[in-house]
Amino acid sequence: MTPGRGAEALGAASMRAPPLLRRMACFVYEAMLLFGVALVPALLGTLFFAQTGQGHPLQSELAVRIFALVVYGIYFVAFWSARGQTLAMQTWRIRVVSAAGERLTQGRALVRYAACCLAWFAPATLVASWAHLPPWPKLGAVALGIVGYALLALAAPGRQYWHDIVCDTRLVDTRGEPKPASLTPRPR
Repeated sequence: MTPGRGAEALGAASMRAPPLLRRMACFVYEAMLLFGVALVPALLGTLFFAQTGQGHPLQSELAVRIFALVVYGIYFVAFWSARGQTLAMQTWRIRVVSAAGERLTQGRALVRYAACCLAWFAPATLVASWAHLPPWPKLGAVALGIVGYALLALAAPGRQYWHDIVCDTRLVDTRGEPKPASLTPRPR
């Protein structure tokens, strides 16, 4: 929403943070969408293995995780810098903007993505790995870490997530904004 992109910065009244429950519902919906995105490279890797009968060094667990982080990063940075909303955020009427209410640059969106990964997943994942938890308890520990981090927003200024405060970004409620024009059939 910077000058030259055809939109003005949001006013202070429209910078209201969405309720935490709605943000978490958006988080769950985003996870379901990302599961679908992850199926494409997984399918390609499976087809490669089925056709060649051999594994590839890039099929290691670490390589798959890094590849997923890159694919997800492209998804988030592209949507956040282009529209301020991912597909799930559009559904739940949430937008990410700079603290001034402007659209994110690609650089700021990339920094926000890295901060999100570090804030949401890294602490619980590191603790679970340090404790040598098996896969299902590790997943449970990460889920508890996600819930704990989300609850920290209740104590943050403006009820924003801490990574947004650090990155100078904000999640805003767009329920008061007019919906974009829908694609309805023309009358004949």
